[in-house]
Amino acid sequence: MEPALGRSLGASSVAALRPCAARTPGATSVAPRVSGAVRRAKGVRWEAGRSSGRPLRVRCDAAVAEKPAGEEAAEEQFEYQAEVSRLMDLIVHSLYSHKEVFLRELVSNASDALDKLRFLGVTDSSLLADGGELEIRIKSDPEAGTITVTDTGIGMTKDELKDCLGTIAQSGTSKFLKALKENKEVGADNSLIGQFGVGFYSAFLVAEKVVVSTKSPKTDKQYVWEAAADSSSYVIKEETDPEKMLTRGTQITLFLRPDDKYEFADPTRIQGLVKNYSQFVSFPIYTWQEKSRTIEVEEDEESKEGEEATEGEKEKKKKTITEKYWDWELANETKPIWMRNPKEIEKAEYNEFYKKAFNEFLDPLSYTHFTTEGEVEFRSVIYIPGMAPMSNEEIMNPKTKNIRLYVKRVFISDDFDGELFPRYLSFVKGVVDSNDLPLNVSREILQESRIVRIMRKRLVRKTFDMIEEISEKEDKEDYKKFWESFGKFIKLGCIEDTGNQKRLAPLLRFPSSKNEGDMISLDQYVENMPENQKAIYYIATDSLQSAKTAPFLEKLVQKDIEVLYLIEPIDEVAIQNLQTYKEKKFVDISKEDLELDDEDEDSTESKQEYTLLCDWVKQQLGDKVAKVQISKRLSSSPCVLVSGKFGWSANMERLMKAQTLGDTSSLEFMRGRRIFEINPQHPIVKDLNAACKNEPESVEAKRAVELLYETALISSGYTPESPAELGGKIYEMMSIALGGRWGRSDTEADTTNETTEADSSEGPVTEVIEPSEVRPESDPWRD
Repeated sequence: MEPALGRSLGASSVAALRPCAARTPGATSVAPRVSGAVRRAKGVRWEAGRSSGRPLRVRCDAAVAEKPAGEEAAEEQFEYQAEVSRLMDLIVHSLYSHKEVFLRELVSNASDALDKLRFLGVTDSSLLADGGELEIRIKSDPEAGTITVTDTGIGMTKDELKDCLGTIAQSGTSKFLKALKENKEVGADNSLIGQFGVGFYSAFLVAEKVVVSTKSPKTDKQYVWEAAADSSSYVIKEETDPEKMLTRGTQITLFLRPDDKYEFADPTRIQGLVKNYSQFVSFPIYTWQEKSRTIEVEEDEESKEGEEATEGEKEKKKKTITEKYWDWELANETKPIWMRNPKEIEKAEYNEFYKKAFNEFLDPLSYTHFTTEGEVEFRSVIYIPGMAPMSNEEIMNPKTKNIRLYVKRVFISDDFDGELFPRYLSFVKGVVDSNDLPLNVSREILQESRIVRIMRKRLVRKTFDMIEEISEKEDKEDYKKFWESFGKFIKLGCIEDTGNQKRLAPLLRFPSSKNEGDMISLDQYVENMPENQKAIYYIATDSLQSAKTAPFLEKLVQKDIEVLYLIEPIDEVAIQNLQTYKEKKFVDISKEDLELDDEDEDSTESKQEYTLLCDWVKQQLGDKVAKVQISKRLSSSPCVLVSGKFGWSANMERLMKAQTLGDTSSLEFMRGRRIFEINPQHPIVKDLNAACKNEPESVEAKRAVELLYETALISSGYTPESPAELGGKIYEMMSIALGGRWGRSDTEADTTNETTEADSSEGPVTEVIEPSEVRPESDPWRD
């Protein structure tokens, strides 16, 4: 912190002013002259010091001239401590991120003053006499550019003014708590807010001058503290104006800077700041607001011409007008529900608080209210919303303002980037109130706080408990709503939060080959597995229909093995990050080396019989495939194209191609090899087997292999390199297969061809008409 202080004010400027205890020979003294006579100044004398290149600076601690007997001093001037210039600059420019927090700090100090009075009033009721209700009032004057904060709290004496406001970081609250702890008979209360001691000076963020008028019940005198933002001294004087006298408490008046006057002197702006930062302060806060009301007034209807009427006979007609007036308005109506006992709160109260605090119109799906004690103490109420965010920008956005952090009921921030909740739980809404965090520290320092890290772990744990409770309900509709709204968030958690995968995996839901309509959990899948099944099988596609009709499923469905359908883009990545569940590996049925644990008896004979066909097909396809082999997963399709064990699947390759900033080099690297699997029981494969043995150079056979491969590309989820070329091959095969099938004779075909040729050769010659040079008079382009 020292380098920051050094930048604020050089050390030489402070070292230039050093107090000296007594006059030494040769020292120069400076004293003010009054009426031509030299009088000796009271207080500590200062020894003049010089710094290179700078003029001589002399400062007196209390430069009050002696006056004749019987004449009292109207005011006294005091110096701050030597380091105040550095700290003031640091507070105003570094400690606070936003100017608007000045009102939060002043209201917090006022709340502390009221708390102290209420506490001391238990043993000394005279302190509460003739002081009015315990409350805070804030009044702004846009024309004068002032803000006045008044409380009816404990107030301050002259000595307390010097100790608390004349010394930076000297907290009256911390002294009060220390005194309570030392007095064992009274006990201690840690709920007071301002224990850091710099909150008051945040007023200089927006004010060029601050005036504090305070009256303590311990004394009959009222004192005024006054200081300017750029001054190194302050003034304390006794209040003598009867109109400005207070019964009890403190009144702080801020004279705003010209740049801040138009923003912070607005009554609506003041009320908004109170509602945002100090809504849950335990004392009522009133703001001075302009209001309007409708009133009825009577008007006299004038007599018509030619008719005479007495005053009593004049008809009186009422009209309604709108009248504007100023009055006090309560700004903190909502009570802090988290400070109450959960056993005494109804569900309707939680729902009402949720809707009002977060501007929601649907009831939450679930909520939890808890208090954590021990290493870190905090209270919290968190909710799972009833629906997902309407805006796509709020989905997966770590900077959503869903979690509101309070310190002793004073709002600190709702702008977090994953400090309290991870990104995949950004949909959770709630409030967190801690007594262990410092009130005056900005969000940047909170990011490194150990307390915040502990709070995050416990908040995440409570959120998991809440979601699990929804999933275990007998009524599955609630969890169905949750999964439809926030299922993508849970899948994202499986990718990003490896430490909580064991708690996230049971929450996953997927459709399957046995449950297409209703989604099942991984626990249900494992329970339904046969004893000899060693893996959890899945297939990743772009839709439920393509998953159900994929050729990879044929043999598994035939063997009554359940397959999970991963139809959302994030599903495959989430499952790959899990790797296993309850010691069962996840296996993609679209990749090579699929083990079904019960090979057919004829598989060995089929491999030997079709070895020549596999070699011949590989020779025709060349580098398009890595190898050709007999398939274990096909029963009705002739062939399928599977991906290598360590490369991308067809679904993943499709997703990566669709990326806006996709890297073509990584696409080629991760594509992996493709393996062409054939079904030896299919008639097409049997015909090709005969062709490779009897007529291996047949053009038709080679074309059939090419078409078979490109068709397998599409059915396996890949994209053909040339769709138009594939279409041409299909049309050609169709013309061969359909030629003359429905009775069209060859003579008709020949006649059609001859007519077409004749029309093209002996048709009338088209006459070319040259454009005319004759232009009508109405031609707009005529010269």
